[in-house]
Amino acid sequence: MHTFLTLHEIIQKARQKLNHDHWDYIIGGTETETTLRRNRAALDALAFRPRVLRDVSRISGGTSFLGRSLRLPIILAPVGSLELFTPEAGAAAARAAGEFGVAHMLSSVCEPGLEAVEQAAPDALRLFQLYVHGDPAWVDAIAERAEATGNAAFCLTVDTAIYSRRERDLAKRNIRRNNVPGREHQPKLTWHDVDRLKAKLKIPLILKGIATAEDASMAVEHGVDMVYVSNHGGRQLDHCLGSMDVLPEVISAVNKRAKVIVDGGFNRGTDIVKAIAAGADMVGMGRMQCLGLAADGTAGLVRTLELLETEVNICLGLLGVNTLQELDASYLQAARALEPSSVLSTFPLLSTDEKSFY
Repeated sequence: MHTFLTLHEIIQKARQKLNHDHWDYIIGGTETETTLRRNRAALDALAFRPRVLRDVSRISGGTSFLGRSLRLPIILAPVGSLELFTPEAGAAAARAAGEFGVAHMLSSVCEPGLEAVEQAAPDALRLFQLYVHGDPAWVDAIAERAEATGNAAFCLTVDTAIYSRRERDLAKRNIRRNNVPGREHQPKLTWHDVDRLKAKLKIPLILKGIATAEDASMAVEHGVDMVYVSNHGGRQLDHCLGSMDVLPEVISAVNKRAKVIVDGGFNRGTDIVKAIAAGADMVGMGRMQCLGLAADGTAGLVRTLELLETEVNICLGLLGVNTLQELDASYLQAARALEPSSVLSTFPLLSTDEKSFY
């Protein structure tokens, strides 16, 4: 029998193993943490409209992405400092992605780096995410390394022009990422840099941090291959809309001219199904990735993905479909959320202490 039979058991184990600073780093957001809560609230305010008396004997939650068949439409989202959760950091996450069958996006501020992650998981569907902390020649050199190490796409994060105030950390004097060399380049990033990078890359370009229809349209006009709807997990600009509230306008603006990825508060299989029904192509998962790694390294993350797959497949069958591709917005309806939303409110069997922000 598996050690973990539910996702909340994985979170419990992660909480037991993480010190308070590392726990706060993964569950926290910026300033009032309103964006953080709205991510969850946007998902909680969607209900399903199931159909019955349909043959659902051939259920599969799989999809195709960047020419690869995946078991779930998941990208393990780029998270800096995965080494806080497991010693192998990004290598452990990439290995889990390859073993299970999802995509992994390596953050440029995550150990052990491009070459080591390629060596750890050469057959995984790997993508790379960059914070611009250098001049164009610096960016070009990293792009060349990303392509040389077999990454299937290159992602530029565009919502970090100014680094946010994460008061959960500041109040405990847990100061991180101060005086990062080259950070002065991030505020200077413009659409001109997107054009230059797009012209250089031989692999698809993703922009991460799109939160409006206007910027989604501009991204497509500038030749971006994938629009990544994200508010940085509620860790950058406070008082944003939840990602699922933004997703419909982005889907409409993109109008199938690019793939759409979304992250922000996605913790359960039902969350994944909601995103795909709303029109997303892929779902990024950051916090659940970290919690799986903290619980039991690569094995803990693989088990997290197995449980998510179980939840997705049950949801599909009970909605009356066999595949994600059969879904559309007709399976969703606005509904009143039953409880106040928080980063872990989707796990009601966690104790108050495990949910605690403090």
